[in-house]
Amino acid sequence: MKTPLFTGSGVAIVTPFTDNGIDFDKLGELIEWHINNKTDAIIVCGTTGEASTMMHDEHKSAVKYTVDKVAKRVPVIAGTGSNNTAEAIDLSVHAESVGADGLLVVTPYYNKTTQKGLVLHFEQIAEAVTIPIILYNIPGRTGGLAFSIDTLKKLDKLPNINAVKEATGDLAFVAKIAAETDLVIYSGNDDIIVPVMSVGGMGVISVVANILPAETHDMCEKFLNDDTVGSREIFLGMLNLVNSLFVEVNPIPIKTAMNLLGHNVGKLRMPLCDMEDTNLATLKSALEQYGLKV
Repeated sequence: MKTPLFTGSGVAIVTPFTDNGIDFDKLGELIEWHINNKTDAIIVCGTTGEASTMMHDEHKSAVKYTVDKVAKRVPVIAGTGSNNTAEAIDLSVHAESVGADGLLVVTPYYNKTTQKGLVLHFEQIAEAVTIPIILYNIPGRTGGLAFSIDTLKKLDKLPNINAVKEATGDLAFVAKIAAETDLVIYSGNDDIIVPVMSVGGMGVISVVANILPAETHDMCEKFLNDDTVGSREIFLGMLNLVNSLFVEVNPIPIKTAMNLLGHNVGKLRMPLCDMEDTNLATLKSALEQYGLKV
C-alpha cells in the first residue's frame, strides 16, 4: 500500500456562505473546532462544500484560506475535479501552489468519458502536479461513470496517484481494489465506514464528521488499533443519524443539521434549497435520538 495522506477521519467540510460570498470567519471557526475535536484531515471544496456553485476565485480563495488557517496542523486536501481537464489542471496547480497537501479529483461528469479517457484525464492532472491525488469514485454523481479495476491498476502506476475515495457502495469492488492495487482506500460513504475498513480501508472522507468529529475519529482510530468491537459500537450507534443525513441530497441535511445545532453556517446555494417538512422532522428526530440538542 502507498503511504496514506492521512488515516482516520477526514471531514468533507461545509462552506459557510453569506449573501455576499464565503464567510471566512465562520470557516476559520469550523476549522479550529475540527482540529480541537480530533479530525485527522480537512477536505475543502468537495461536494459537501458546495464547490459546484463556487466561482473560480471563490474556490481558489477557499483553498488558500484553509491551507493558511490549518498551518500544517493536519493535512489539507483540496477538491479540484472538473469535467474539463484543463480546468481540473488549473485548480490542481493552484492548490499545490498555495500549499495543499493533496487533491481530491472526481471522475468527469455530464460529458463523462470512456475508461481510456479516464486514464488520459488523470495522467494529465498527475503530470501537472507533484502532490498526492485521491481519485474520487462516485458514479451516483457522475451519470454512472466509474473506474474499472483495470483503469485503477493503470493509474496506480503513477507515483502521485495515491488513493481512492470509494463511494460506489460496492464492498466487493472495494475488496478488489485492496487485493489488486497499492492504492490507499477511504470510504466515501458514512454508512459503510467500518465495512470498508474491514477490507483494507484506512479511514473515511466524511459528511457526518461535520457534526460528530471526535466520534468519527475515534471510530476509525479504534478500528486501526484493532479494537473492532469498540469501533463497531460507535459505528452502529450513529448509523440512524448518518442515514438521516441523506434523506435529501447532500449537503442539504448536514448543513441544516449544523444550523439546528447552532453552528450557524448559513444558507445553501441554489439550486439546493430548504428541506421538505417531513424530511426535516426525520432529521430532527435522529439528532435528538442521538442525544444532540436541537
